[in-house]
Amino acid sequence: MAAGNHVRPKVRLRSSAGTGYTYVTTKNRRNDPDRLTMRKYDPRVRRHVEFREER
Repeated sequence: MAAGNHVRPKVRLRSSAGTGYTYVTTKNRRNDPDRLTMRKYDPRVRRHVEFREER
């Protein structure tokens, strides 16, 4: 039923620390039309860093 839902697409968040670690999440395109940025934990550098949406 929600297979073709384009309002909340899956996005991949890549670490800005350069480790290549990623998170996969969904975003609401109506509320966040720009690229998403979040501060999340990167286990490879063992600290919180900024993760940015990649396309």
